Amino acid sequence: MKQFSTLLFLFFFTAIQAQADEKTNGLFYKASLSATLTTNEDYTIANDYGDTFINLNGIFINNTIGYQFDLRSSIGLNLEYDYYIDQRLNFLPVYLDFTYNILDFDDQVFIRGGYGALVNLGKSFEKGSMYKAGIGYRFYDDDFKNSWLIGFDFSRKRFGFRQENKLSSFAIFLEFMLF
Repeated sequence: MKQFSTLLFLFFFTAIQAQADEKTNGLFYKASLSATLTTNEDYTIANDYGDTFINLNGIFINNTIGYQFDLRSSIGLNLEYDYYIDQRLNFLPVYLDFTYNILDFDDQVFIRGGYGALVNLGKSFEKGSMYKAGIGYRFYDDDFKNSWLIGFDFSRKRFGFRQENKLSSFAIFLEFMLF
């Protein structure tokens, strides 16, 4: 009987350890690079100037520290640097976002939204508010811990005197998440 109970204990202990390897909740860190693209209004077919139809308009670099509640939902605190090339505008958004996996297979399709403030760091940075909404695809490494995320984000920034200036952008993002 002692041997049976010892074997049963070892079986359950091994099963618990195997489940601990697949992490479903806890803290994570995410780094992101995004770009927003625009069309070139002066582009003509067969031009001699080397112009392209699609040009880079903005670059966003984001760092996120967050908490994943379960396999479907997570929340994150984001610190981002946004630079718009054509407008020569700098933004430092600090915002909270919520992500929800709408399709949960080995890889996941997710939606997300966020809201926060544009921090003023002097004359070079604009002060205001922003919101963001996006959709993307998340695929995992072999251990189902770390993952890559790719997708699209729409953001709207309000800034300037009484936040009357508005800037909307549609960006493609690539992120790496450490869990």
